[in-house]
Amino acid sequence: MQDGRALSWEDAVAFFRDRTGDPGPATWEAGRYPRGRDKHPVAGISWYEAAAYAEFAGKTLPTAYHWTNASQSGVGSLWAPASNFHAVETKPVGGPGTLSGFGTTDMAGNVKEWCWNEGRDGKRFIMGGGFGDPPYVFFQSDAQSPWKREPNFGVRCVKLDSPPSAAAAARVDVTFRDYSAEKPVAAEIFEAYRGLYAYDKGELHPGVHETETTPGWTHEKVSFDAAYGNERVNAHIFLPRNAPPPFQAVMFFPPADAMFLDKFSFSLVEDELGFILKSGRALVFPIYKSTFERQDGLRPGGKPPAFFRDNVIMMAKDVSRSLDYLETRKDIDSTKLAYLGDSHGAQLAPVFLAVDGRFKAAILTRGGFQLRRDLPEVDRLNFAPRMSTPTLMLNGRYDDYFPLASSQLPLFRLLGTADRDKKHVVFEAGHGNFPRTEEVRESLDWLDKYLGPVSAAPRDVGP
Repeated sequence: MQDGRALSWEDAVAFFRDRTGDPGPATWEAGRYPRGRDKHPVAGISWYEAAAYAEFAGKTLPTAYHWTNASQSGVGSLWAPASNFHAVETKPVGGPGTLSGFGTTDMAGNVKEWCWNEGRDGKRFIMGGGFGDPPYVFFQSDAQSPWKREPNFGVRCVKLDSPPSAAAAARVDVTFRDYSAEKPVAAEIFEAYRGLYAYDKGELHPGVHETETTPGWTHEKVSFDAAYGNERVNAHIFLPRNAPPPFQAVMFFPPADAMFLDKFSFSLVEDELGFILKSGRALVFPIYKSTFERQDGLRPGGKPPAFFRDNVIMMAKDVSRSLDYLETRKDIDSTKLAYLGDSHGAQLAPVFLAVDGRFKAAILTRGGFQLRRDLPEVDRLNFAPRMSTPTLMLNGRYDDYFPLASSQLPLFRLLGTADRDKKHVVFEAGHGNFPRTEEVRESLDWLDKYLGPVSAAPRDVGP
């Protein structure tokens, strides 16, 4: 069956052709892998091709449970950062830093690997993430149509001592939360929740610890007092060199891999966020509670629930405290601030934007409502209708982490933002691999519309 339509054997086999129409993976030509790719993983294959090859080789596809155990994802932060995620193509297998404790290589990145188990809607699990994906997908499961043959879809076979148990090979059903059947809490209850995010705006005691100038920007590492305990918030401020101050500023909240990586990396700015600086805007990257050097054991998944709730409240205070700091700087126009959240940063955004209304625009990339149920004090269902920030959502149609129908659309519809001030762009992509030019254009158009255009100097400013 393909898209609900029964196919004959001949029609199905005809689908599995390479670039030149010969039998083979979608990335091959004339029935052969491209020259110089003999050490690269096979890529561009469907689940059916992967399963057929495994049987031909006298092996099988691993179940999602076997794959997860072999991947040692619990300590994957040791090698996931060195794996092939941010590249635009595959790399030879077995590169430096990709070896797991069980002797397997490249289970993180390079190509995603089909597993045996069926998921919802006839999808099949595919694990590990591939090139073009953010590194955190290694720690999460994914499921895609068994017919899809993306350039970063591959295979890993397994030879088991005995057939997998029926339970291990069984269909895996994910329970969805039906947001259409739920209602946000009443206004008076929400105000009680909002009170948990209040803080005393004491002295910031700011400090500048590092300054570095490149052809494209000036970088400052600063710190200021957090709104709780005796903690300090570090923040990385990037100021463009192609426009005069005071600068419009975009505050970034990173995806979930920030909860696994030990320290902030400039590569994220250079590879993913450089377009903000090229547009003549400042980029603000606070080190939020539970991320990078402020890790405290919090991981994606919202467990334990009270720990997650308390940390989200502290993250929200970090967002607000960062805004307090920006308001003290003469080189920042604090009336023209935007929020940019990626995945984890996008799905938490309704909380931050509902409790602090100082952002004039928001861009939520790869986010949506979580399918789990969090405690009501941080449940995005209760916050989304209370935010009014002009919001652009950028998503993939085939995103299995934040599915279109059950996650993206419910969030978009429930946003309290006026219809004229919200926009949902859906790319023909999954959770990653958005068409870069379109993603950047949509983002900059949104910032120009709600912050105003920037008159940047007409010169090449680098990344």
